[in-house]
Amino acid sequence: MKKLMWKMGVAILALWVLGSPARAEGLLMARVNAPFPEAMTLLQSAISSRGYTITRLQQVNENLARREYKSDMYRVVYFGKLDEVRQMTAAHPQLIPFLPLNITIFAEGEQAILVASHPRTLYQFFPDPSLKPVLEQWEKDMDDIMDELREAGAGS
Repeated sequence: MKKLMWKMGVAILALWVLGSPARAEGLLMARVNAPFPEAMTLLQSAISSRGYTITRLQQVNENLARREYKSDMYRVVYFGKLDEVRQMTAAHPQLIPFLPLNITIFAEGEQAILVASHPRTLYQFFPDPSLKPVLEQWEKDMDDIMDELREAGAGS
């Protein structure tokens, strides 16, 4: 059931993001002036330093190769705070498909690109006032992670 809810949530979010022409405000993006392996290490460090636990690193290379996308450096990094995720999903089970948080990282030449769904997008779907402080904290943390990687890459 959780898997089905997750797939439905992802599909809804993907349709909303992809169906909106040039809606960059629905995404957080950063270009890192560092090679993929270094950027991946920096990303994991930036996530951990904010108290999050990385729950999974998903390689999607095989699926991309089937679609003739040529890259062996493409990952989705899932992360969260276990107690927070448990509390949020107990109080708001509709959030289950969207958790844990994630950031996609991929190589583009000698740089890395980070992309994540903007946490405020969830508030548009679930406008419960009790969610707002947590979503705002996630937004701040995601912005800080992206900024840290931009700055670290600028120093390379």
